[in-house]
Formats: sequence, structure tokens, C-alpha cells
Amino acid sequence: ELMTGYTMLRNGGVGNGGQPWVLRWSSRIRLTWLSFTLFVILVFFPLIAHYYLTTIDDADDAGKRIFGPRTGNELCEVKHVQDLCRIRESVSEELLQLEAKRQELNSEITKLNLKIEACKKSIENAKQDLLQLKNVISQTEHSYKELMAQNQPKLSLPIRLLPDKDDATFPLPKSNRNCRLHNCFDYSRCPLTSGFPVYVYNSDDYPFGSSLDPLIKQAFEATVRTNVYVTENANIACVYIILVGEMQEPVMPKPTELEQQLHSLPYWRTDGHNHLIINLSRKSETQNFIYNISTGRAMIAQSTFYDVQYRPGFDIVVSPLVHAMSEPNFLEIPPQVPVKRKYLFSFQGEKIESLRSSLQEVRSFEEEIEGNAPADYDDRIITTLKAVQDSKLDFVLVEFTCKNQPKASLPTEWALCGERDDRLELLKLSTFALIITPGDTHLVISAGCAMRLFEALEVGAIPVVLGEQVQLPYNDVIRWNEAALIIPKPRITEVHFLLRSISDNDLLAMRRQGRFLWETYFSTSDNVFSTVLAIIRTRIQIPAAPIREETAVEIPHRSGKAAGTDPNMADNGDLDLGPVETEPPYASPKYLRNFTLTAMDIYRNWNSAPGPFHLFPYTPFDPVLPSEAKFLGSGTGFRPIGGGAGGSGKEFQAALGGNVPREQFTVVMLTYEREEVLMNSLERLNGLPYLNKVVVVWNSPKLPSEDLLWPDIGVPIMVVRTEKNSLNNRFLPWDEIETEAILSIDDDAHLRHDEIMFGFRVWREARDRIVGFPGRYHAWDIPHQSWLYNSNYSCELSMVLTGAAFFHKYYAYLYSYVMPQAIRDMVDEYINCEDIAMNFLVSHLTRKPPIKVTSRWTFRCPGCPQALSHDDSHFHERHKCINFFVKVYGYMPLLYTQFRVDSVLFKTRLPHDKTKCFKFI
Repeated sequence: ELMTGYTMLRNGGVGNGGQPWVLRWSSRIRLTWLSFTLFVILVFFPLIAHYYLTTIDDADDAGKRIFGPRTGNELCEVKHVQDLCRIRESVSEELLQLEAKRQELNSEITKLNLKIEACKKSIENAKQDLLQLKNVISQTEHSYKELMAQNQPKLSLPIRLLPDKDDATFPLPKSNRNCRLHNCFDYSRCPLTSGFPVYVYNSDDYPFGSSLDPLIKQAFEATVRTNVYVTENANIACVYIILVGEMQEPVMPKPTELEQQLHSLPYWRTDGHNHLIINLSRKSETQNFIYNISTGRAMIAQSTFYDVQYRPGFDIVVSPLVHAMSEPNFLEIPPQVPVKRKYLFSFQGEKIESLRSSLQEVRSFEEEIEGNAPADYDDRIITTLKAVQDSKLDFVLVEFTCKNQPKASLPTEWALCGERDDRLELLKLSTFALIITPGDTHLVISAGCAMRLFEALEVGAIPVVLGEQVQLPYNDVIRWNEAALIIPKPRITEVHFLLRSISDNDLLAMRRQGRFLWETYFSTSDNVFSTVLAIIRTRIQIPAAPIREETAVEIPHRSGKAAGTDPNMADNGDLDLGPVETEPPYASPKYLRNFTLTAMDIYRNWNSAPGPFHLFPYTPFDPVLPSEAKFLGSGTGFRPIGGGAGGSGKEFQAALGGNVPREQFTVVMLTYEREEVLMNSLERLNGLPYLNKVVVVWNSPKLPSEDLLWPDIGVPIMVVRTEKNSLNNRFLPWDEIETEAILSIDDDAHLRHDEIMFGFRVWREARDRIVGFPGRYHAWDIPHQSWLYNSNYSCELSMVLTGAAFFHKYYAYLYSYVMPQAIRDMVDEYINCEDIAMNFLVSHLTRKPPIKVTSRWTFRCPGCPQALSHDDSHFHERHKCINFFVKVYGYMPLLYTQFRVDSVLFKTRLPHDKTKCFKFI
């Protein structure tokens, strides 16, 4: 370019384009300079700047570096930069952790998938094994049935007996006195499976009905309406009953008229077979007007019989019907203790007519001893008894002349003196009551003697019957020697010695038995009528009808909540409680009344107890219990295959053993509007071995909440609705209770599973006792002369509360249907004392105390709402209950015991403030 510029200048400054060359040269110089300047700026300036900055960063004061390179931490010294850095680090760490977890989960998922596949294979194998087991079980059951069919005879209902057509020419026995069941009773009308139907004529349909005593007729009709055997279908009846007395004398029909009316009964069938004529007496002077009436083959039940009239095993001697339309007042009945009373014995009576006239010479005792038997022993009796009274050895009261006009009586019979209330007051003061039979030996029983016997038993005076020929009421089914002394008249001189020699224990046993006989067979019209029917039914060997059970009205409820397991309830240590039942609930075998046993239980003495057990087959609830009549025998009485293992350690724990190795129990739980407490209690029963079902007695008129979800504990829960709020509902024999063993438990009670199982094992060894956990006792209050209820801890007890106790279902029937109604009314009045009433009943019947088993002091729920027992009046009411029950029973039936059952595996821990008692293992 310089050369070009130089050339241009030399040529005159003009280029080829005609422009001056100077301008072109300057223009090129500017562009070149600009390019060079830019090059220098772009190259050298950064180098200079870098050198400058590097020189500054090399200064000694490192803290004054501004532009030098810095580490990451130094860059984060600024606040917002630091936050961003922390966030970055945190996110990075979380990402790393999530990635690690993802990899771990993927590994676990892979393992679980492998396990699922293995489980599926195991389930398939288990299904195959289960199917094989079902086939084996089915084959085994089929083989068992075939084996049983081969080794047992085929039983079917018997061929029903059919009544023959009426045969007017059927000959009567030569004498009515010869009538017995085999020749005067038509068995064809009473098959074994008939159920013993009884048809009762309506007395108002016949003329003699207007002559009947109104009270007798009203009481009889009321009894007939409630009896289980009475039928309105006369065509199927086994026995036909007609009431003919007691009649009122002013309108009494003539014997011939009454005989015609009886023979005209629509089902008399010419001779009256299978008929029962009942002549009840309410007064001692009842006439024996049937004596002159031809009754054919009809049976007679009355209180007065002559020997030519009475047919043993055919006719029935009944007790007088004193309380026709009223229940006995137990508060007016004297107690059975003290055993000995003011008078050793007493007698009041007047003899209107003697066998020998007053002019006949009286023979001396010496003449009688020489062999000349007296015509009438009454004179000797009078002389001997007066001599005892005059001797002052004992307080006795004998009066042979009535202060007032004596009651009407039969010839040679000792008439009653005074009014009934006056006679009872004297008997209340007498240990023994003399009953002198009529002098006429042909008079086997009279209404007057039966009335004396009734009054003596009523007030607890032990009857002493002088005259062994007498036929006492229901003598073919009652052991009178357990309640009365029957002494021949010739032994009158030995009577005083005999009465003084009887021990107090024997006196109390006889008085208690007499009280039972009076309450069971004499006291009410229901008892009299039921006893008469029971005697006839037993004679012809027809089983009793089952006693009714309370029909359980179930309250619908939702179930499905899985029940948890309270660790405090389930911690059983090394104790094996037994298997949790995986099969359907197993009910106790039903007791079927064997036809061969209908006449074998007349004198059954249960466990040799001095109480009235052996008389139960003829009690007012005469129908036999469906499954409880064998409970003292501990079940079937044989040891099935696989029974007791001999008591070897772990095997013994795992099985119940004994004669009934397969048995369950039912929990009965009473509750009242405490839903949360109830649900907790039910959950604690989850997994309890040998539990058949739970019956919840809903005692509130308010139904459970609709949204209440009940726990699923593996066994059925039956919620029963009651008619009223009553603590007696706890002991009703519900038909849903299918086991003999009942565990009665409060809804707020805490019991461990091992405690319950231990109590169940103990109860199986003593099935007639109450076996439970909380013990109580009674005590005599000397200052107030009354009984007290005590709940303090003691080494001695007499009661076990039924808030946590086992008992047999048999006692539920007795409590609800047999125990005096006055006791149940007392329980309803106070809403209290039902547990005391049950203890009184069982001790009265068995004459044994209850059994207490040791608990771990977990009985009560610590956090539950307040219960009735926390009220201050609770104990005062229980004091009153005990004293009232003693009046009803006539004595204190509770028995003390220091016996307590403890398990060597139980490891009881007694609190330091509790008195240590002896342990019986």
C-alpha cells in the first residue's frame, strides 16, 4: 500500500478512478490504524488486566483478595448463597437415600414375590391335604355308623297300645277292695310315649258341683289351668279326674244321688276305670261320704280311709288343703333353731267316743303284760303321758279335755281343740308333737290326724305318730321315718326315753326334712295336685315331661370387629390352657329320661346328703330336667377312648381328662347400659379354651346402640332381651345354654384365662358346688342378735359371689322354679342379693359350702363406671337379705369352710397387706 501511495503521489495524486490519491491513502491509513488499535485492545488489555489482578491476589493480606479464585465454602459465606448450598446438599442427600431405598424395596419386592409363589404352592398343598383329611373323616364316620348299627339293636318307638272298645260285660273284681292297677286300670290308654295326658271334668257341669266348697273348687280350678299334663281332649286322655269334695253339709247330695251322677259321667265307661275321684279336705271334720258309694274301678284320693275302703298301691292318701288360695307366710313360720324348744312334746285333744263304754272295767298294765291285750290303748296312753307331765323331768304339755267345744270328729278319733292359730302357737313351743291315731284300727287315716300332721310340719314340731297301722299321706313315695317317728302304741311307756335320746343333729335333720315335705307336698293346692299326678304317673311307669326352659329372645346385633387380646389376660406363662376350639360349639349331652328309671328314683339320695335331694322327682316341678338330672355323677360315667392320660405333665395340662374329657362351658354375663365396659369384657374372652358360647343378658329396657359393633371372639354371642330389669334374670335357665357348666360373670369383672380354666377344672371335680373366686362370709351380730354380711378378707368363707363363679345349670332351674318366690321378690325389691340367694339354695340342698379358687387379685375392673356394690346402702341391704332368707328357710343353711383350692402352677402373689391363709393344694 505504501508503494501504491507513493506511486499515486508521484503521478500527480490522481488514481485510476480519477480521485486524488491522497484521499485514498488517508482512508486506507485510518482503516489500518483502527484495525491495529482493536487488535492491541483485544490482545494486550486482557493480558495487562490479568497481570494486574494476579499481582493484587498475591498480596500478603489474604482477607483482602477480591478477584482471586476462591473455594466453594468461601463462596457460600454470603447468606443467600449459603441457603442455596444447603438446599442443594440436602436434596442431593435425599436423592441418594431415595435411590438406595428404591433399590432396597425392589429387592424386597422380589423376595416377597418369591414368598408369595411359595405360599401359593403351600396353600394348594394344604388344600389337597385338607381334602384328603375330610375324605378320611367322612369314611371314618361312615365306618363308625356302620359299626354302631351292627352292634346295637335297632330301636324305634314302641307299638302304641290302643284302647279296647267298651265292654260292658268285662267282669269286675270279686270285691272293690281287690282293685289294683293290673286288674282295674286300662294301660292301653296310657302308652309310654303318650306324655300322660289328663282330662279334668268341670264340676259345674254336674249337680254336685254346686255343693263343693267354693275355696276348694276355686283353688283346684286355678291349679288345673297351669298344669302341664292337663288336656282338653278327652279322647286321648290317660286319666280322668273329677273333684267331689270337700262338700258343704247343708247342700250335700245323698250318696245314691252322687253315685248316679258319677256313673253318668261321659267317659265313665260303665266301671270308671282310669278315673280318679278327688275328695280334698280343708277342715278336720270332713266326712267320708264316699264310703257308701260304689266307685267301681275308679281310684280315690282323700284324707280319710277305712281299711275295707283303702286299696294300697291304688288309692292315694292326700294331705288336707289348708292354704287353698293363699301362699304360706314364711315370716310367721318359726325358725328351725334352736333345736330344742320349751316343751319336749305336747298334745291337745279330746276323745268323744271310746271303743269300750265307760262302765267297762279298766284292766291294769300288769294284766296286759300277762297276755291280756287291752281293747283300747288310749287309757294307757293317757295315764303314761300324765305321769311324764307330773314327773317334772321335762316340760311337757298334755291336755285330754278341750277348754272349748272340740271340733267334730269320727268315732274313736281324738278331736282337735281350739282354733288353728292357738294350736300353732303351742306347736311353735314344742320340740315334738304327739299324734294319737284313732282307737278304731279299721280307720287307717283320718282328716283329723292328717291335719295334726300338717300343722306339726308347718311350724317345725317333729311328729310322733302313735299307731304303726296308720297310712300317712303319700306313704308309698315318702320316707316318713326321715321326718317323723312312727311308734306302736304298746311302746307308749318308752316314748319319753326315746324322745330324750335323740341327738340335736338328728333332730335338726328331721325338722329340716319335715319342712321340705311340707313346702313341697302339703303347702299349696299346686303341690297337692302335682304330687297326686306324679304318684299315678310313676306307678304306671310313664316318664315325666321335660321342665320348661326360658325362651331366649335374641336382640339383633352386628358382629365383625376383630377382638384383640389383652396381654394381661393372655399372659399365662408356661401353663397350657388347652386347645382353642376350632370346631363348632359342643353342647353337653342331653339327658333323656330312660323308661327303665321311672320307678327307680323314688328314694334317690343324692350324694348321701341329709337334705331333700332324694325327693326331687316328686317336687312341684315334677317334670324332669332335660339335661341336669345326672350332674352329681360327673356325666356319662364311662371313660371314652382317649380319656384321662394318668396325669402326666404337659399332656394332662393340654386335656381336661376325667370321665368327661370333652366338655365346654357357657358364659352368662348380666349387663345394664354399660356398652363400653361390656365390649371390653367380651374382647377379653377371645381365645378362651372350652368356651361354648356367651349369653349376654341385656337387663335394660333400652336396646343397644344400632351402630354398636360387637367383637368377634370366635364363638357365638347371644344377646338375650329380658322382660324386666331383674337380677334374677342372671339365673334363668335359658334354652340357649346348652352346657351343664355355667360361668356367671359380671360385665366389669377381670379374670385371666388361666384363672378361668383353673376354676373350670375344679368345678368338674365338684359339680354339685359353686366354684368361684370372690369369697364372702356371714357372721352373727351378738348385740343386735342378727346375721351380718361381711366382705373383709378372711381365711374363712361361707359364700362365693356369682359375679365370677361356675355352677351347674340344674341350679338355674331350682332358683327360678323351685326356690320360694318370696326370695326372688326380695331380690327384685332391693335390686341386690341374688348371689346370696344362690349360695343359700345350693348350701341348703347339698349341705356343703362353696369352693373358692385363688385369683390374682384382678377381679374388679379398675377403670369401669361405678357399680351398684359401691353404694353405701349396698351392705345394709345385704344384711337384711341374709336375715330374711334365714326366716324363709327356717335356719341358716350357709356353712363355713377354710378350704381353698390353689394350683402349684399358679404362683400366687399375695399383697403384703393381706393376711396369709392356709393353702390346700
